Amino acid sequence: MKKTRKIVALVIALVMVFALGVTILTACDNSNTLIWVSESDGVADLTLQQIERFNETWEGEFKIKAKIQGVSEADSATQVLTDVESAPDIYCFAQDQTARLQEAAALSAPGSTAQTKIEAENDASAVTAVKVGGKVVCYPLTSDNGYFMFYDKRVITDSVDKTDLAALVAACEAAKKNFCMETSTSAWYVASFFFGAGCVSTWTTDTSGKFVSVNDTFNSDLGVIAMRGMQQLVKSSCHVSSSDADQFSSGAAIVVTGTWGIDAAVKAIGAENVGYAELPSYTVDGKAYHMGSFSGNKLMGVKPQTDTAKAQAMHALAQYLTSKECQLERFEKFGWGPSNLEAQADDAVKNDPALTALAAQNVHAIPQGQIHGSWWDVAKVLGQNAYDADKDDVTALQEGLKKYADKLDDMLKMTPEEMRAWTVIGSIGGTSWDTDLEMIEGPDNVWTSKDAFDIDDSTAFKIRQGKGWDCQVGANNALNDGGSGDIKLEQFEGLAAGKYYIKVTFTVNDAGNITAANVELVAA
Repeated sequence: MKKTRKIVALVIALVMVFALGVTILTACDNSNTLIWVSESDGVADLTLQQIERFNETWEGEFKIKAKIQGVSEADSATQVLTDVESAPDIYCFAQDQTARLQEAAALSAPGSTAQTKIEAENDASAVTAVKVGGKVVCYPLTSDNGYFMFYDKRVITDSVDKTDLAALVAACEAAKKNFCMETSTSAWYVASFFFGAGCVSTWTTDTSGKFVSVNDTFNSDLGVIAMRGMQQLVKSSCHVSSSDADQFSSGAAIVVTGTWGIDAAVKAIGAENVGYAELPSYTVDGKAYHMGSFSGNKLMGVKPQTDTAKAQAMHALAQYLTSKECQLERFEKFGWGPSNLEAQADDAVKNDPALTALAAQNVHAIPQGQIHGSWWDVAKVLGQNAYDADKDDVTALQEGLKKYADKLDDMLKMTPEEMRAWTVIGSIGGTSWDTDLEMIEGPDNVWTSKDAFDIDDSTAFKIRQGKGWDCQVGANNALNDGGSGDIKLEQFEGLAAGKYYIKVTFTVNDAGNITAANVELVAA
């Protein structure tokens, strides 16, 4: 029996690429360098222009003939990891994937001179993002992956104190408008209250990218303060757990989100009505705590090369594509926030209202370093805990924090067998996306849930490996596509509500990589 391994063969990656509506531009037919950039309109064109400009002065032995493909930064790392050898020479990715890529030997670190230059020329958040085990392993591309407050100026007027959470909630309640911030659905936003109270959650990896420890103080008196502060929002009738700027079209006065929400907000209420501000403070027992946040980045990685001349060229090109000049061009065309300090000092960048609000919030932000993939599920439950507990019920809040801390301990104790195992997670078996339900491995790459579950039209679930989202199966047997949707009863033709075991059969190639999955419901 072939053993299943993390995860999908390159054929799946290519299917995912084309499913995203990828734009492919080729500099010449015999291209010798493959580069993945954002799939957003125009990014591939601009990158090709920048490479042509680089080639005008490049005197190295290896001459670059580039082919550019547009692939979402959210998906690129997973696709690279399916087959590092066949992966692009240069690729862009979200910073939370750095440790995975380093552990898989998918990153060629910049040279010592380039590392010094990166640390000197970029902001602290970006420098943190490109490091694994204290070493720079890739290049910073942006510093705009954080969140702040969008508001409707017609509701949140100049008379409303935008620095005070209670005042903002009161204004929304009075106008019967919504205050949208993800709490029950995203640890990324929930952490804002904890960082504001002074809590930390810092993960440590070794130089290979493996997580070895965590310094987390959420389960503390400060954590209780954070939970009480969160209750001031989630207990309000105006609160909606969402970060979608489209909410302005359906009654929102405030949405906490990032720069990617600008177009939707402007479309919904008009540019003249959209305001931007840092997050407010909440007050507990007479003391104000400014809400924190994560500050994040998009990065550029270079794949390890066997050809020394090509390796030199790839690093020189990556250094140029992430330079002040190229970052400012992307800001001008796409509104991307630079990580380069000189680019951040440009008047146009400083006067951009959204980036100004983000910069103000980043004073209170924690740079998002490397975070264990399972943390996101464990921490997001704290938002629901705050909602479920009675107002200021310290005992109930402490119980939620204790469960959180226990699960952190379990993460670091996971065995190789647990990391390899597949589980079911969802609104199933009396759980609500907070518990992994065991599956048993059988012959021929088949895994079946240990227990049978009552499944009806309201049931939703996914299947994942290692209790994290790096490797997953979603709707319609989609592999590793986080946007594929949940598995539901309606996908199984002819089946009615009832008690079922969940079975997944993997197709595995000769290299031991999964190339397909088929989910079935087996009547109990």
